[in-house]
Amino acid sequence: MQNRFVLAIIAAAIAAVAVISHAETPGRAVYVGSYTWTLDSPGFGGYSGLEITADGREFITVSDGGYLVTGILERDRDTTEITLLKNISQFELLDTKGKQLLGVWDDGEGLAVAKTGAIFISFEGEHRVWRYDVAGGNAAQIGHHPDFKEMQNNSALEVLAIDASGDLFTLPERSGVVTRPFPVYRFKDGKWDQPFSIPRISPYLPVGGDFGPDGKFYLLERHLNGIFGFQTRVRRFDISDPTSGEILLESSTGRHDNLEGIAVWRDSTGDIRITMISDDNYRAFQRTELVEYRIPE
Repeated sequence: MQNRFVLAIIAAAIAAVAVISHAETPGRAVYVGSYTWTLDSPGFGGYSGLEITADGREFITVSDGGYLVTGILERDRDTTEITLLKNISQFELLDTKGKQLLGVWDDGEGLAVAKTGAIFISFEGEHRVWRYDVAGGNAAQIGHHPDFKEMQNNSALEVLAIDASGDLFTLPERSGVVTRPFPVYRFKDGKWDQPFSIPRISPYLPVGGDFGPDGKFYLLERHLNGIFGFQTRVRRFDISDPTSGEILLESSTGRHDNLEGIAVWRDSTGDIRITMISDDNYRAFQRTELVEYRIPE
């Protein structure tokens, strides 16, 4: 999440821009549809992490305002586009003693759900990853990598993903230098290490990640193109060789809002489906939208 004040100014300018291209640059991803989500509830918005069940029906999302939200996705029978979000439940994020997270402690960004149902959240206000055994429960600490303390404020652990073996992976939004790869940190067997890095290809910055049913790592990246709006890119990596990633999607400026959360699953046709959610920064001139693409296999 970038500085909220700057994002607010730019988002306001976006609303005044009359000409925006909606063409996509070349890539394998095929646009499925978008759904704008509204909800009359305190704390609604600011969603930065997303997980979806294997059937594409249930979702969980985390906000940078300290909330975890679960619900059901209804889809059109013919197009499979999202038509409604229902059965919504909202939970305050708590600390290890059961107290509500406030201030710099509530900035949840990355989200990953283990096969056991345990929920992991990465935070960028106070750089850490915590585990929640149930939604609405107390947090549990899982330790820190020494590098976390030195990460840039407001640009730290945006990305969190869990692989099939249960290992957690996280990386910061900024690497410190535009020519420096993004370091990837892994939580494996109760310890953090830094096994590899991902090439940084400017001007995009990582904001979300997920492991797909194909075992590959999908990295959601964002670029703020001045007053004209956001651009979205998705790269796919085989973590056995993370030095080269395949660009699946690179959207035109303003095509979507501030997409920050990503979930990857397989639809009924056998295609990989990418679902993303936007962080509206709690601004009326932005929107919370769910955007979907498929990857023909």
